[in-house]
Amino acid sequence: MKTLFTPVILSASLFLSHAEIPAAIPLWPDGAPGALGTSSHDIPTLTPYLCESNATGAAMVICPGGSYAMLAPHEGNDYALWLNRHGVTCFVLKYRLGADGYHYPAEFQDVTRALRWVRAHAIDYKIDPHRVGIMGSSAGGHLAATLLTHFDFGDTNSADAVERQSSRPDLGILCYPAISMGEFAHAFSRENLLGKNPSPELLKLLSNELQVTGNTPPCFLWTTFEDQSVPMENTLLFAGALRKNQVPFDLHVYEKGAHGMGLNDKPPFTHPHPWAADCLFWLKERGYVD
Repeated sequence: MKTLFTPVILSASLFLSHAEIPAAIPLWPDGAPGALGTSSHDIPTLTPYLCESNATGAAMVICPGGSYAMLAPHEGNDYALWLNRHGVTCFVLKYRLGADGYHYPAEFQDVTRALRWVRAHAIDYKIDPHRVGIMGSSAGGHLAATLLTHFDFGDTNSADAVERQSSRPDLGILCYPAISMGEFAHAFSRENLLGKNPSPELLKLLSNELQVTGNTPPCFLWTTFEDQSVPMENTLLFAGALRKNQVPFDLHVYEKGAHGMGLNDKPPFTHPHPWAADCLFWLKERGYVD
């Protein structure tokens, strides 16, 4: 399988200048389904972050948060650099946004395509197609949880090699995620994703705590008591649904920490929030890091 680009090897110990950030790869060479134009915000992409020498063969697709209105760099670039340090090859997703006129299912199409794309290019990146996770924060956590609960196993009859791949992540990492579209919803994210007057059926479909099954992948979830933007109940509802369906998970509710804090640190990540160490322990137990 021929790669579509020249990989760029990154160091996770330093900030990247704009010129050093690797090239983004369009998920659909001929344009995304339902694209409203050909500007940058109409073109969903993946940006690869490769490990220097310590790659474990595991990979992570990362969905930054931003209320489905913007994409927060510290929940994309910084997470990728941090995971690179521990041997995980990362792909940061730029998905389409409600602020640019895109509502469901555009965002879901983008994240679904991203998982398939990484698996289809596993040989190019020397990654294990059976160790591809999804990670998201806030609204990006909602998008990740949507894939964790709405995946499919690919179209084996498709002429597109990417579409033949499963979109089921092998695990999920959800950071202070928006989950529900009901009582505890983050209203701004809900409006950006679903519009002003979504139907009850759509609200139920995208309330991901209601969509968990026994086939939902294992998850690491964390939030904080102090979160004033996305109530901690979102995380607890999803954890409860995982428990009910006997899906393994690791749940952490920390007392301190504002919404959107990410690692609460910058490269070289010498003093990140404790969730980072807890997450690495969980990833090691699952064979993603050494």
